[in-house]
Amino acid sequence: MKGDVRTLSVSSSIFLHGATGPRGHLTGIIDDDDNEGKEEHVIQHEKIRPYTRKWEPEVMDTITELDFIVKRKDFGVRRSCDVVHNVPAVFFSTAGYTGNLFHEFNDGILPLYITSQHLNKKVVFVILEYHNWWITKYRDILSQLSDFPVIDFNGDKRIHCFPEAIVGLRIHDDLTIDSSLMENNKTLGDFRDLLDRAYWPRIRGLLKEEEREAQLNVAKSTFSPSSRTKRKAVKKPKLVIISRKGSRAISNEDKLVKMAKSIGFSVEVLKPVRTTELAKVYKVLNSSDVMVGVHGAALTHFLFMRPGSVFIQVIPIGTDWAAETYYAEPSRMLGLRYIGYKILPKESSLYDDYDKNDPILSDPSSLNKKGWEFTKKIYLDRQIVRLNLGRFRKRLLRAYNYSIARKNKLRHHQLQ
Repeated sequence: MKGDVRTLSVSSSIFLHGATGPRGHLTGIIDDDDNEGKEEHVIQHEKIRPYTRKWEPEVMDTITELDFIVKRKDFGVRRSCDVVHNVPAVFFSTAGYTGNLFHEFNDGILPLYITSQHLNKKVVFVILEYHNWWITKYRDILSQLSDFPVIDFNGDKRIHCFPEAIVGLRIHDDLTIDSSLMENNKTLGDFRDLLDRAYWPRIRGLLKEEEREAQLNVAKSTFSPSSRTKRKAVKKPKLVIISRKGSRAISNEDKLVKMAKSIGFSVEVLKPVRTTELAKVYKVLNSSDVMVGVHGAALTHFLFMRPGSVFIQVIPIGTDWAAETYYAEPSRMLGLRYIGYKILPKESSLYDDYDKNDPILSDPSSLNKKGWEFTKKIYLDRQIVRLNLGRFRKRLLRAYNYSIARKNKLRHHQLQ
């Protein structure tokens, strides 16, 4: 919308005034609840739910519906503006599947970047179903997309006036940015650069503290010949394991950690929860060489890894399509080296619950055809993974050798 845009949150409405339609082509007559009993001609009246998952009617029904009303220039009384903005607005909802990390990025943050980045931070975000925790969680990212405070559409009863507005967000594909549809051909890599800018101020102090501690430790052993050798050696590759509890957890995770260390990795087990500060997760993964995790929403954190790093996804039975679509394809687009590890039936807890010839084990695709709810109930909610460590070791060795070679190459370039 371009022109005189005004909000009226008490009636969940957005008005565009001063628009003139073709003569004799008015689309309706409405009462705009001004309590004056006047009917005013309008050119267009639509209802819009500003959420990206238009193909899922069940979740769309939970989203607040906005009335979008275009009024003729020569009809009606315009309500006075309580707040006048000189930059555009973007209206969107943080309801729906918000609370799940995958959906928060896939349905919200990435579409918000796609929709607003070309405005160069000169934009006001107007949020329906506003959540304080969401604002706190994503404040760092929002600050890189807008220079202005966020508006709580339902909670702020003032009339806000804008010269332009976009209602709803554009989505390309799962955790994906289609550069051909972006101004200046922006990519998923550009989005990750934005994450760098967003989180760096928060983690800079932590990094400085770690550097000071490291310098003190080095100073204590400055004259040790062995310490000189260590300083010249290539640092161990860092492997981060995204740990889960309950469904799709790795039951022999402790043995996986020991095996990774025996190969030569420095290992960190990350257990993110909904309340975990994203800057802290970003700090861990931004400094990692390899990330390992079982298919699930937490793997969305691959967005925090540096291009060229290794991402190993453990694929439980019955999740092949979702694993490829939601994480494998986007991670390659980001420039990660992706390795998929599809577990065998014996590596699944379902092997203990069903006969080996049961279609749940022998033909998962036939079960998936019954619908998402069935897939979720069997393969996502009731499956635990116990890795065949001998088999999985091959993937870790491949990741280790690649990481060492990459570190040597980077070190060689730095010395030149």
